[in-house]
Amino acid sequence: MSAPRPVRVLIADDDPLLRAGLAVVLETADGIEVAGQAEDGLRTVELARALRPDVVLMDVRMPGCDGVEATRRLAGAGPRVLVLTTFHHDAYVWGALRAGAAGFLLKRASPERLIDAVHAVAAGEAVLDPAVTRDLLGHLLAAPAPAPALAPEPADSSDSERLAALTAREREVLRLAADGRPNDEIAALLHLADSTVKTHVKRILAKLGVHDRSQAVAAAYRHGLMGPHPYRPPGAP
Repeated sequence: MSAPRPVRVLIADDDPLLRAGLAVVLETADGIEVAGQAEDGLRTVELARALRPDVVLMDVRMPGCDGVEATRRLAGAGPRVLVLTTFHHDAYVWGALRAGAAGFLLKRASPERLIDAVHAVAAGEAVLDPAVTRDLLGHLLAAPAPAPALAPEPADSSDSERLAALTAREREVLRLAADGRPNDEIAALLHLADSTVKTHVKRILAKLGVHDRSQAVAAAYRHGLMGPHPYRPPGAP
């Protein structure tokens, strides 16, 4: 039987040293192939359309066309975008999520974490770094006046009705997902099977009318389901 096709990754960052380091990490990983490298957003969009990678590792702070705009231009074009950020409080990440990114990861993440994240995003999952989730979204909730270009869109009645349609258990699962918890940790905290959590996540996405976990998390914050502190279910240690 032939080996599965490797995940093809495009690396986008304006720091040539960082690009080289990411390339070394990914090229030594099983099942991953570096399709190309880009130094700014415009070049990223050009190469993504020409090379058709599975995943784009996207820096958000790049000259000219930044990562948020590049993500917006690639939405629906094929590759899934995994945002890499240096800072916890990086409002650009919120903009990238709204533009269609599949998730975000700190640049200081371990090589193993990066490799796992690439495979997860390629498989259709969302990757939400817990440190960025808590600090970024807590910061946005506390900010008196977010920048207009990055502020969350106002909630409409249809969105509120969708959120109200979630069961109590689905709301718990969504709160934990919004806190950056992966499915296995949610299962442990709620004393559920992994398969049950996956089913809840699928129902949450369907009820909210969103395509992936990151969009569901954005909705949870946008509509006030999450507070500024990490969520712990009743009875959790």
